[in-house]
Amino acid sequence: MNMPKISSNHDKKDNEEKDKQEVREKQIRAGVSYILVNLVMLWLFQQFILKPLIIRETQIPYSEFKAKITNGEIVNVTLGTERIVGIMKNPEAKETKNATIPFTTNAVPDGDPTLISALDKAGVEYNVTEPPSPLGNFLLAYGLPLVLIGGLWYMGSRQMGGGGMGAGGIFGVGKSKATEVKPEAVGITFKDVGGADEAIAELKEIIQFLKAPEKFAGLGGRIPKGVLLVGPPGTGKTLLAKASAGEAGVAFFETSGSEFVEMFVGVGAARVRDLFEQARKAAPAIIFIDEIDAIGQSRAGAIRMGGNDEREQTLNQLLSEIDGFHTDKDKPVIIMAATNRPEVLDQALLRAGRFDRQITVSAPDLTGRVQILRIHSQKIRLSPDFDIERAARMTPGFSGADLENTMNEAALLAARRNATAVTIQDFDAAIERIVAGLEKKTRIMNEQERTTVAYHESGHALVAELAPRADPVAKVSIVPHGRGALGYTMQMPTEDRYLLTREELQDRLAVMLGGRAAEQVVCGSISTGASDDIQRASELARRMVTEFGMSEKLGTVRYATQQYQFLSGESSTSASPETLKIIDEEVQRIITEQYDRAQILLRDHRDALETVTQQLLKTETIDGAVVKQALVDKAGELIPVN
Repeated sequence: MNMPKISSNHDKKDNEEKDKQEVREKQIRAGVSYILVNLVMLWLFQQFILKPLIIRETQIPYSEFKAKITNGEIVNVTLGTERIVGIMKNPEAKETKNATIPFTTNAVPDGDPTLISALDKAGVEYNVTEPPSPLGNFLLAYGLPLVLIGGLWYMGSRQMGGGGMGAGGIFGVGKSKATEVKPEAVGITFKDVGGADEAIAELKEIIQFLKAPEKFAGLGGRIPKGVLLVGPPGTGKTLLAKASAGEAGVAFFETSGSEFVEMFVGVGAARVRDLFEQARKAAPAIIFIDEIDAIGQSRAGAIRMGGNDEREQTLNQLLSEIDGFHTDKDKPVIIMAATNRPEVLDQALLRAGRFDRQITVSAPDLTGRVQILRIHSQKIRLSPDFDIERAARMTPGFSGADLENTMNEAALLAARRNATAVTIQDFDAAIERIVAGLEKKTRIMNEQERTTVAYHESGHALVAELAPRADPVAKVSIVPHGRGALGYTMQMPTEDRYLLTREELQDRLAVMLGGRAAEQVVCGSISTGASDDIQRASELARRMVTEFGMSEKLGTVRYATQQYQFLSGESSTSASPETLKIIDEEVQRIITEQYDRAQILLRDHRDALETVTQQLLKTETIDGAVVKQALVDKAGELIPVN
């Protein structure tokens, strides 16, 4: 029973030796061809380019040279066995600076016995050079260039892994730039990742494939080849990949999609081959390609100017490598990738059998933010009364990177005031600094501008408290900040929301337009301070019409073509000119209705608007409790809102 196995192993060794012999023969043939071609090119270079550049003297016949000696036109000469060079008078010279010119002539093979006497008779200064060594001339002309060429060939062969046209390419141009991170050097596990429990659960199953592939192969299961992490920036996609490597304890190759993009044709594909070759040698292993959209963009609809471009060749090579004809089932290689733009990826890359798992890593919810803040506060000295859950409630919509930055900013603010621990007030100030920017204490407004800003922000705050479905006000300030804001109104949602009704969106529009409405109600005129409010309100109203189907005239039809799923950006609208006109009318109607509504609310609560404004002018910053108190009547009850 063992004989066929032995024979099979023997044949395998013979095939390997045969392959190595063929590789060596190819290397020898390539090397000889390389040297011969370079010799021919070197000879042509010396004869037709180098020699004319070096020999710039006027060439004259030997007979003319003898005649010029007799006529006294030769100034000096240097006699050689093959050539005679020197300086002669220029008969065409009209100026003294060009009175002489260099010349050269061929020497008589056996020597001219009358030449020396003629030079002495004419009084010409002459020198005699020793005959050059033929071996020295050959070494200088051909030996040194050959050594340089051979050195370049040797270095190129080393970079190519020993082959003439190996994966690395000459000088390592085609060698992968991926960084191999050893398992013991990763230092990150799933304990260091918070707010992504669902993604971690999926990745743990992948790790089981790497640790015990035979367990799943024994049942006929196929090990997944690829895992694609998609989500907004800063949600921890790269961190999850590193944690997977730390948990699995396998080799981890980290690179970026831009590392494969080069101007040289074939370099990207060569780097892909080299990367997978390294991973297979270190298998089981994980290959992580960050921002894979740099090379994985869809080929459909692309206009090429003749043939495939470099990016398409790189993508084709990546697709074939993921299919993995050379992958050992007992030593799997799993490719992980991350992107913010899954909608632009090629469908061939996303199909089953390549990226079998697509994991969405979204912004963390309240529970996730609590986990992330606890992780990032482990090395920060917090005050005993620091409430992590309250801090998490103050940061809705923040990504993991945003939370880490906020906690670090809070620590810096605490250190700046020489505190011994970070308080919740420091965390609140850090949020304000990140959202609104740095305070511009040097920006001084005149009294009229300051009063206008105070009424403007009071209008936002009061409408936010009066609108039944708006988020409550947390802080109002008229201190100028770095992002061009002369003041701000900060709202704090009571819970995470994933669906919004039309009424809730209308309340948000009313709050956005409350500042402009307050200026109109109090001053009877408007200023440029509402430009950002108008922009955000216009975008939201247009989305209500074109994306959410919240227009009775247009019905439940989507007219917007969103370009990116996880990246912010303007969306275009695909519709006929008549429909576009109706869309504009509906957007204007929605904004006008909420602007009028905000004015009515502020007119009905004119006293509260004045109270909040005067308090802002006095203290510059107030919290939401002051706004609520201004709306309370003498009996201590909130004024009813219709």
